[in-house]
Amino acid sequence: MAQQEQIRQDQAHLEAVVAEALDIAKSLGASLAEVSISKQTGLSVNTRGCELESIEFNKDGALGIAVYRDGCKGSSSTTDLSKPAIRAAVEAAIEIARHTSADDCAGLADAELLAWDAPDLQLCHQIELDPQRGIELAIECERLALGRDARIKHSDGAGFSSHLGIKVYGNSHGFIKGYAASRNSLSCVLIGEQEGEMQRDYGYSSSRTLDGLWHPQRIADEAVERTVARLGARKIATCHAPVMFHPDTAAGLWGHLVTAISGGSLYRKSSFLLDKLGQQILPEWLTIQEFPHLLGGLASSPFDGEGVRTREMDIIRNGELMSWLLTSYSARKLGLTSTGHAGGIHNWQVSSTGQDFQGMLNEMGTGLLVTELMGQGVNIVNGDYSRGAAGFWVENGEIAYPVEEITIAGNLAEMFSHIVAVGCDEDERSSLKTGSVLVENMKLAGH
Repeated sequence: MAQQEQIRQDQAHLEAVVAEALDIAKSLGASLAEVSISKQTGLSVNTRGCELESIEFNKDGALGIAVYRDGCKGSSSTTDLSKPAIRAAVEAAIEIARHTSADDCAGLADAELLAWDAPDLQLCHQIELDPQRGIELAIECERLALGRDARIKHSDGAGFSSHLGIKVYGNSHGFIKGYAASRNSLSCVLIGEQEGEMQRDYGYSSSRTLDGLWHPQRIADEAVERTVARLGARKIATCHAPVMFHPDTAAGLWGHLVTAISGGSLYRKSSFLLDKLGQQILPEWLTIQEFPHLLGGLASSPFDGEGVRTREMDIIRNGELMSWLLTSYSARKLGLTSTGHAGGIHNWQVSSTGQDFQGMLNEMGTGLLVTELMGQGVNIVNGDYSRGAAGFWVENGEIAYPVEEITIAGNLAEMFSHIVAVGCDEDERSSLKTGSVLVENMKLAGH
């Protein structure tokens, strides 16, 4: 209770600071202004070889202000929240605005779009600031992992973190709202060795609540299983084959969709999905929905970075692209309305064709299961896709052996339209809920 009361006091103080900054901006002649402020408190513990490596406490915060004068924008920031420092930051922003060009699309979000009745999404829970507890959990992860399989030779470290952040946003429409959110994590990285070959992999857990973290045994088991499975990796011959993206890598695949339908890519005309709104870009059975108000959700938020209220929406319905992802600026550039995506997406849910992980392997038959992707070979302008990959070769629905040093290539538009199935094997730790994704055919470059 003491921690919760302290959080309430801190948030009230930050809201007062935002109000003060807006008053200063108005008094100095800014016609419009917006202020965002964040404060984070937390603990990070790292161990290696079952010994403490580092402890870090952090308590930091920053205030950012943007002012608008006759369509010209100036912005500045400060980590000093004293009244003289805030005034200096506002003055700097106003001075910068004098030297920028007017932009008709710049400015605050429309007042009627703001989250005046922001819901409490229960994002804030007790955090652990006792380093001894963090040390014990991290060392237990390593100890359990190192004692399970003779091929696990070393630990590359374990870590525990517990952080609480408070965000407050306000603008000269009279809107000032804030919320607090907690996040805890526990992880372990291992190095395995077999016949002179070494591989590295990890296990982790992340949760808003301390009780929601996986037990160290489960994290250790995941780290061991993933590391050992990679030993004995081979190269494969260049070929064309079905590719199944493990949920870890499937989330990244949907991340490319996020980029392609985001306002910045659209008004710059740098997206392969330009002019595709209302058209089918994915199979008819596939739907993607956004749920910003899930209680305790890892990507839940009552409003976006501009104070615009978030809302449930269909991004893809029956394969059809239903919405762009827009900020106020990109929306004005496109002659549209903000969708509440300043700062990113909120709890996406990708529909499933119902197969579990083994069912997805059976569906693929023979092909490549991708568990790791490397490199940045994705061209959002034309959709060309080429990335380094590692994973497992699958034959007749069974994992045959690990593989590495492969390049997978295709085009995102074709990959999206040729998705055969999406599994129900979601990762509970991800804010983008997707199962494995099976793409009908891709080029695999090996040796």
